[in-house]
Amino acid sequence: MRKILRITLIVLLIALIIIQFFRPQKNAEPEIASNQIQAKYNVPEDVHKILQVSCYDCHSNTTKYPWYWGVQPAAWFLNNHIQDGKRELNFSTFSTYPAWRSYRKFKGIEREVKSGDMPLFPYTLIHRNAVLNVDQKLAIENWVASSIKEMESTYPADSLKKKQ
Repeated sequence: MRKILRITLIVLLIALIIIQFFRPQKNAEPEIASNQIQAKYNVPEDVHKILQVSCYDCHSNTTKYPWYWGVQPAAWFLNNHIQDGKRELNFSTFSTYPAWRSYRKFKGIEREVKSGDMPLFPYTLIHRNAVLNVDQKLAIENWVASSIKEMESTYPADSLKKKQ
């Protein structure tokens, strides 16, 4: 029994060493100022700072990678979250979205912040400064409400709905 356990541990150790050589690629997309959210929508400085601290690691092309990014399988796990986050909402390319998608994303930000679903709990466990306090949530909610209202007054109602 001990021999089987020892062999199993050795095999696991060798596998752990081998997977260290297979790393996902970091965010390599360039930051293009004209594509960022603030190029098209008014983002107050305080809200922009909140977004940078609490959202940008997963929802932009400016991820700040932690030290454990270099350890597998943590990097695979993080990369999966980052890719999913950017696919869902990317502040670095937000101004390229059609009006209906931007409108839907603002509604989604409003819903996720109000419900407390964002930032994700596992992220805030390690990044305590990303936890949104009541004032920060209110600042984001007010900004989103203002942006939604601006879109509704600027765009025709049918352009704020996805064409089927």
